[in-house]
Amino acid sequence: MVNIMKNIDFAHVFNLKEQISYQQGQVVSMTIAQIPAVNITLFSLDTGEGISTHTTAGDAMVQVLDGEAEITIGDEVLTVKEGETVIMPSDVPHSLEARRRFKMLLTVVKKPAE
Repeated sequence: MVNIMKNIDFAHVFNLKEQISYQQGQVVSMTIAQIPAVNITLFSLDTGEGISTHTTAGDAMVQVLDGEAEITIGDEVLTVKEGETVIMPSDVPHSLEARRRFKMLLTVVKKPAE
């Protein structure tokens, strides 16, 4: 049997925000799953760090696990905090910046191949 998910213990209760650490002045990522239709990645960003404007080929859901970030989707700027979730639609430019140290679970569900 081949496991699709990685870097996380199976059949074990855990807290997602404890699975990734902050690094001063850095963006840290840990892939949990990456298959053609879905990517699931944990991120931690130090204060002031960010992910520059880009688009994705699928809808991207950000679940905030810790801290606070500013997320820009198209022309709209949103502030998201621990416990909140936002979905960024595919093909719409988006970016984010950590207002305070920030951890998120990012799930991208890609469009089916045509």
